[in-house]
Amino acid sequence: MKKKIVILGSTGSIGNSLLNILNKDIKNFEIILLSAQKNYKKLLQQAKKFNVKNIIINDPKYFKLAKNQKNLPKIKIYNNFEDLDEIIKKKIDYTMISITGIDGLDPTLKLIKHSKKIAIANKESIICGWNLIKKKLKKYKTEFLPVDSEHFSIWYALKKNYLNNIEKIYLTASGGPLMNLPLKKFKNVKVKLALKHPNWKMGKKISIDSATMMNKVFEVIEAKNIFNISYKKLDILVHPSSYLHAIVKFNNGLIKIIAHDTTMKIPIFNTLYSDTIKKLDTSQLSIQKLNNLNLSKVDLKKFPLVKLISKLPINPSLFETVIVSANDELVNLFLEKKIKFTDISSKLYNLIRIPEFKKYKKLQPNNLRTIIRINKYVRSKIRSMCV
Repeated sequence: MKKKIVILGSTGSIGNSLLNILNKDIKNFEIILLSAQKNYKKLLQQAKKFNVKNIIINDPKYFKLAKNQKNLPKIKIYNNFEDLDEIIKKKIDYTMISITGIDGLDPTLKLIKHSKKIAIANKESIICGWNLIKKKLKKYKTEFLPVDSEHFSIWYALKKNYLNNIEKIYLTASGGPLMNLPLKKFKNVKVKLALKHPNWKMGKKISIDSATMMNKVFEVIEAKNIFNISYKKLDILVHPSSYLHAIVKFNNGLIKIIAHDTTMKIPIFNTLYSDTIKKLDTSQLSIQKLNNLNLSKVDLKKFPLVKLISKLPINPSLFETVIVSANDELVNLFLEKKIKFTDISSKLYNLIRIPEFKKYKKLQPNNLRTIIRINKYVRSKIRSMCV
């Protein structure tokens, strides 16, 4: 029997990678639903190629453009995720959530009840709404699979190990395009340079987060939530070649190191085939990279946002939503060339020092509505501070 698949955000890099994997084994899978925000032309091409009967296009403008296309095959086109109950009648075997931003949280929560396994590549959902996700996973007995290379590597390393046996988990960071840039030049960093990641091909938002190392702050929060482990047991090491993705040191003296090439195909493939043994053709072991790991501590003067980790509350809170929302808007402003690169960190710190935002450290995220409201308010506040 074919396994049924749903991919949200199928036109992005994660969605494309998953479809490329499925294309080589499509006889064993049936794709029930694909979605995109705006890229309706590519979405329709994907639907035709994989014989997908249902698509969702969230943006009203591009939804109308898609509906007006001529010579469409029998594809049902929907405009929002409220239609999921109509589209999905039985539990899906595997769902991939690769929508970016806080907008990915609502469909994540909606799809948990429809999925046997859910792979989440949406950082914001895990950071801002983990309390809500965890409750849904338990209620509907849905298996969660992390997709980010770091979290997948930790998950893989922790198989058959107890959390209380962990001494330390290290997540690795490439250092991004600015690692070797002198500190005095950071204030003049241009968008083009900040986007020039040395190892990964990524979208603009995550590329800037890599340049500031905010992506590692987010990944530490995710690891803390996913693996229910304290911040004291999590650390970051700079590793320029991005060959190592996680290092786990156990109390019994053993150390596990998870390494793979800089391609998201590997963690995606392994979440798709998590319950079976399937061979993936990959490059040979890189002895040169293993002989030149070049691990080092983060330079906090160059990457001051990493110090945010020490300011985070022990328990999941709405303060994480404040940080995510503020950073998102600041990155947008930098990409729009309205603020300097160094303003991303300085203005974020200015915001979280304001008493009205400090209070969110003591408030847990109990519903989606509150998260969305705070997200909108923080973004507006940042705009007013910067423009």
